Amino acid sequence: MDASLQPFFHPAGIAVLGASHDPVKLGFGVARNLTQSGYTGAIHLVNPRGGALMGRTVFADLADVPDPVDLAVVVVPAAAVPGALRACGARGIHAAIIASGGFREVGEAGAALEQECAQIARELGIRLVGPNCIGLLDTHLPLDTTFLAPPPPTAGDVAFVSHSGAICAAVIDWASGQGFGLSRLVSLGNQTDVCETDVLAPVASDVHTRVLTLYLEGVREGRRFIEQASLVSRDKPIVALKVGRFAAGQRAVASHTGALAGQEAAYNAAFQRAGVIRAETNEEMFDWARALAWCPLPQRREIAILTNAGGPGVVAADAVEALGLPLAAFSDTTLARMRAVLPAAASVHNPVDMLASAGPHEYGECLRALLDDERVGAVMVIMPPPPTHSAESVCEALVPIIRASSKPVVFALMGENLIRRASDVLRAARIPDYRFPERAASALATLVRRAAFVSAPAPVPARRDDVRPAEARAVLDAAADGFLGQDAVARVLGAYGIDLPRIALATTAEDAVTVAAQLGFPVALKVASPDIPHKSDVGGVLLGLGDADTVRAGFATVQANARRAHPTARLDGVHVQRMLPEGQEVIVGAVQDPQFGALVMFGAGGTEVEGVKDVAFALAPLPHAEADAMIDGSWAGRKLRGFRNVPPADRNAAMEVVLRLGQLVADHPDIAEVEINPLRVRPAGEGAVAVDVRLRVSRETR
Repeated sequence: MDASLQPFFHPAGIAVLGASHDPVKLGFGVARNLTQSGYTGAIHLVNPRGGALMGRTVFADLADVPDPVDLAVVVVPAAAVPGALRACGARGIHAAIIASGGFREVGEAGAALEQECAQIARELGIRLVGPNCIGLLDTHLPLDTTFLAPPPPTAGDVAFVSHSGAICAAVIDWASGQGFGLSRLVSLGNQTDVCETDVLAPVASDVHTRVLTLYLEGVREGRRFIEQASLVSRDKPIVALKVGRFAAGQRAVASHTGALAGQEAAYNAAFQRAGVIRAETNEEMFDWARALAWCPLPQRREIAILTNAGGPGVVAADAVEALGLPLAAFSDTTLARMRAVLPAAASVHNPVDMLASAGPHEYGECLRALLDDERVGAVMVIMPPPPTHSAESVCEALVPIIRASSKPVVFALMGENLIRRASDVLRAARIPDYRFPERAASALATLVRRAAFVSAPAPVPARRDDVRPAEARAVLDAAADGFLGQDAVARVLGAYGIDLPRIALATTAEDAVTVAAQLGFPVALKVASPDIPHKSDVGGVLLGLGDADTVRAGFATVQANARRAHPTARLDGVHVQRMLPEGQEVIVGAVQDPQFGALVMFGAGGTEVEGVKDVAFALAPLPHAEADAMIDGSWAGRKLRGFRNVPPADRNAAMEVVLRLGQLVADHPDIAEVEINPLRVRPAGEGAVAVDVRLRVSRETR
């Protein structure tokens, strides 16, 4: 842990600046929660009016507070916060939680005040959490510096880090109702200093915390977040809810890759690299967190479903398979064991339908059989209220069986009032229960995903030793901002082992004929203009021209089409390229994300890429496994293995281009965007050819 953050998580003494006698004031709430939390360190209440509060002396001046004190909770009006920070500095306090609001969240004046506070803190060496936050708490220390209304959260093993204070308040109450507790809660507020990345390691270091959950409205330092989260996630799961999913990207782009590489693609790629599990909703985040905190990880992917009703079993089977998990095929021994205890009309094949008469004995014997089966990785137990037994009695019989097993078991207790006591039994035993099979299936899928992550080696980017970075650097340094000419593009990509077929610029029709004869017919013509990013959209591409006359006419055609569509565009002439062998066409591109750095894209190429959106992204440079998964993340990539009448293509060659392009853009951040569209992937063993390439340089992305 960063030593400067130690006082936030293990303070020796706390001073509450702005402690109030008024029960409606935040200063009263902080004083109440801190004194009632059971915190055993020194507690000092400070208010200019002095007096006593909750049986403690209220100091009129922070300077009068005795040792020990290394953390201040500031709940004074916003305008008084700068003075409070200076008082902290004078007293030797180097950590402060600013719970007060009224800063940048209220406008320009508040933003200026926040900057003043940040400057004071930097000058005095004070670390800040907030402002505009509810503080932090630790249910095991114990410690509560928040002003939230009682009761406090139940002690547990799920930590919650949030950019929103209101979400914290709701989660505390909701978690209690859902039967799970929190270990630590950190509300970050405006993050003028301490941010989400700073607290990952300190929160994860807590022995009581088994899972970290994050409510994020953004990430301040993308690459540092990835580094820290990658270290933490190897030891403890991180589940994140990133909101603001549909905010439009602000970068100016001129390629399909840039247009598709929005904020969400960057976050998904970053979370994938860091091992962070991304949830879609708050409920999903905590559903998964409970399973990760309470269940062992499965050793196999196959799921068994045990139910007393056919309909819910079918729902569960659909949900499991929709999430990409296979249903287990049981061994003969398992089938025989279940037939021995079930009625003849019961179905012993997955999903197992024991019929409505099933009680504690039937549930117990079948669950034992399923957990003993080596073909089963995990079990979902479904229980609408049994008609002849209480759900509570069934769960009580199953708890010791589950505890004795090393395989995860989750429940779908379907109902509300009739299963409430059964739910209490499971939660007391730390066995996750959900109201419907779909949620239980989602939790199981997360356990399987986590098991795959921890069993795989930490990703190491693949780097090729035969690249020539200095050669590419010389070309880029000599280039002005904007799109490079084709010769320069060929030299940059060639330095990284990505060879482009020969292409030549013709400035007149007769030049085009001469070049075409040199290259060999048939040829393709492509208008050469830095101002027209998508040439085929304006009729600026002609293919399969087989003789001098068609080339001569084609030159005039593409020039005229381009001029008609873009009257002010700069036309440098026409690029002439020999027609290339047939193959499957894909797109490979890269763009610099302002937060996370270079992103590589792979997917379906051609003119409709933005409409089809059959693409996947990953951070550069890429490990082999991540490049493999990214290619398989699009239908175009999966089709490279062959499909019906489409023969397999040279997938290894396509992957090599992906890896090398990723290394190129990671090494040279002033490559704002580069796109190979299409990359023509020849039959297996025959390589891949870059048909058309655009590369834009921008010093702003360095």
